[in-house]
Amino acid sequence: MLVLIDNANLYEIESLYTEYPYDGVTTNPTILRNEHADPIKQLKAIRELLPKTSQLHAQVVSSTTEGMIQEAHFMLDNIADDMFIKIPVSAAGMKAIHLLKEEGVNITATAIYTAMQAFMAGKAGARYAAPYVNRLDNMGADGVQVATDIHNMFRIHNMESDVLAASFKNSQQVLNLCRKGIGAVTAAPDVLRSLIKHDATFTAEENFEEDYYSLINEVKGFRMKKN
Repeated sequence: MLVLIDNANLYEIESLYTEYPYDGVTTNPTILRNEHADPIKQLKAIRELLPKTSQLHAQVVSSTTEGMIQEAHFMLDNIADDMFIKIPVSAAGMKAIHLLKEEGVNITATAIYTAMQAFMAGKAGARYAAPYVNRLDNMGADGVQVATDIHNMFRIHNMESDVLAASFKNSQQVLNLCRKGIGAVTAAPDVLRSLIKHDATFTAEENFEEDYYSLINEVKGFRMKKN
């Protein structure tokens, strides 16, 4: 399962990559707005910061097929030609997904709230389908189950698409999807850090350190007395 960072802050991204080798970064217009910077320059800076093998996902904002395709071409030309273009699963978006796929563009279908939206996006050519797990939970649905249904449908029908689950409030949601064999998840920095954080681990580390240096002091003290 790929694990990506859902954030556009350069400091946060660099900090997370020093802690663990993540698989890329996802953004959306809201995340980019939080940085109060030129979005294209910010995305380009993120791409330059990431390892070559890491993915970068960025979203179009137009509501028409033609506008989405133009924006996709602009980002590919000005940021990176291998980046993933995020396209909402509206009727215009589905057409844009199909046309851009024919050009060989990497597509992530986004704003997904039902399994059939994801299935149709996969048929149109999306490499990833991004259901909003926690938003679905807040709407009274089961976000983990929807993402799992999408994953199973892709596999049953031998489609070249994977789930890129998004919108998490805690690490348990990520764990549940990892158990299901989901292809990828993207989460905010606080959720990502919680994936490896546990108070018992910290306590054990402290105890090991204390015991080790206590032993060293005992050995040194013994040697001093012996000499």
